[in-house]
Amino acid sequence: MPSYKLSYFTLTALAEPIRFLLSYMGEEFEDFRFNKEDWPAIKQTMPFGKVPALEIDGKVVHQSTPISRYLGKQAKLAGKNDWEALQIDVAVDTLHDMRLAIVHYWYDEDEESRAKKYGPLVNEILPFYLSKFDELAKENNGYLANCELSWGDLYFVAISDYLNTMLGFDFYEGYENLKRLRDNVLSLPKIQEWINKRPKKDIPIRFPGCWCSVKKSC
Repeated sequence: MPSYKLSYFTLTALAEPIRFLLSYMGEEFEDFRFNKEDWPAIKQTMPFGKVPALEIDGKVVHQSTPISRYLGKQAKLAGKNDWEALQIDVAVDTLHDMRLAIVHYWYDEDEESRAKKYGPLVNEILPFYLSKFDELAKENNGYLANCELSWGDLYFVAISDYLNTMLGFDFYEGYENLKRLRDNVLSLPKIQEWINKRPKKDIPIRFPGCWCSVKKSC
């Protein structure tokens, strides 16, 4: 059995899809979480100075999506052929397009600039992406691709908590097929087991001029 050590901040964010997949696989893993104050020292030990990083039998790799794709293959959640694998990749990369739009708003340190981004984000960008994802989930019987569970579904649901935290609302509201997708993932016994035991940690909340934090289940 391989050994796993996942390194990331005290957040869900980009590490949570990896945690979901390892949990789905029934794999024990060291969930090493650290504060931003510890990051400068830890950064020097990480490939390309990036996290999340997953150590697999002593070999360290980084980048959330390739790690998740790799684990998806191990879990037999990566499609039956190259075409099905492509459909999953397309959905996940499109999710990242939506995620980056949220990130560009959320981490903008200029209060005026950030305020200007919020309207177009919630009134135009998100409705566009979410309606398309909702259509995709409808076409695939509550999944993102190939009418069956894939690592892409776990990725989408795992990262959505953090995206919703940045937005300040639940983007699933109003999208019944995306709710079905979420429920399909969260009803998986191993995922539910992980959610029930995962730690409550501080999620960083950016306010003008400072970093603050709020206690929240993540």
